[in-house]
Amino acid sequence: MTVSEPVTTPAVRPSTSGHRGVGRTLRPTGKVLPEHARAHNRSLVLQHLFHQGPSSRADLARSTGLTRVTVSDLVSVLISEGLVAELGVRPEGRVGKPATLVGMRTEEFQVVAVDLADDASLRGAVMTLTGVVVARRTVSLDGRTGDAAVAVLEDLCRELLAAADRPVVGVGIGSPGVIDAAGVVVQAPNRGWYDLPLAALLAERLGVPVQVANDANTHALGEYTYGGASGAGLMVVTVGQGLGAGIVLDGALVRGPAHAAGEIGHVTVVDDRDVRAGDPEPRPCACGRAGCLETLLSLPALRRATAGRSPEESDAVLASVGRKLGVALAPVVSALNLAEVLLSGPPELLDGALRVEALATLRARTLPLLGQDLVLRMGSLDEDGALSGAAALVLSGQLGVT
Repeated sequence: MTVSEPVTTPAVRPSTSGHRGVGRTLRPTGKVLPEHARAHNRSLVLQHLFHQGPSSRADLARSTGLTRVTVSDLVSVLISEGLVAELGVRPEGRVGKPATLVGMRTEEFQVVAVDLADDASLRGAVMTLTGVVVARRTVSLDGRTGDAAVAVLEDLCRELLAAADRPVVGVGIGSPGVIDAAGVVVQAPNRGWYDLPLAALLAERLGVPVQVANDANTHALGEYTYGGASGAGLMVVTVGQGLGAGIVLDGALVRGPAHAAGEIGHVTVVDDRDVRAGDPEPRPCACGRAGCLETLLSLPALRRATAGRSPEESDAVLASVGRKLGVALAPVVSALNLAEVLLSGPPELLDGALRVEALATLRARTLPLLGQDLVLRMGSLDEDGALSGAAALVLSGQLGVT
């Protein structure tokens, strides 16, 4: 089926600001081939239909800047592939032949999405292209790492593929760790994965395209694609067994040259000066240093710090952690001119004193022009944020839709 053929060039939602999207270079770094242009044009058409809904061919030409002939040819190909269908004429009061509407058949295809963020279990779902969950599965890892963990993941993917009742476009996986653009897990210590070509390995075994990215990055994609978050300047801070962040700027995911953008968990926020001022000794971190933000702002750390305390005492502890988060985020928010910061994790720990103090600290430490309109809120997709982002990975990688 042609929908399983990957798009070879990254697609960025057309920007109305006039700025270049993140990831685009100022000068071409390689020869642009005709198939690259076709893939780009195809993604422009699909993006319009996905986000704007049914449109006429003339609407598509105006929106994408493509010629009507190019649009007509692309639509014909997409109809032959089954991705797009003609929906009948649009009633209009104008003189002339009514326009025929075409629409993306989003309910006729599905994706498999898997979230690997939890150390104890793997969560997966079959989803429609619009992010609606059709079926769910959860499996326990039972402490397995390395090849044994890959085997558990493969079995879960097979079970989800069997549960799909529509053609599957691909599998999307959000995994902890540093992951490159080809879906190679450079390092995920808690999984025992190093230089593991996870996307290629699973694609070969499952017989479908597989996209793999960092779980914080996928969460950011999910909030952007399905949660209504702004793509102009967005950071999603994920609080789980560890701490990470995904960043979307001008509609494009920020990865960094080492594929480690958003690793805020290992910013040092407690040192000797803090101890002299009354803070506890910095705790050792899994990265080998001490005093990293992750040693304060991860689920184990937050639960340990609030255990056995009264609500008032817990709020004081959480407020202190929120201030540390604000200190760590202020340079990032200022440098990137972020408009929204979303927190993902248990609201009983995050959506209270911690969030309030983090926002107050951010506003106190950034230029008023930036801080006064900054939004710091909980994510809108709850526990499905990472799954939605994994689905968005497939949309982007296979269809060029972000």
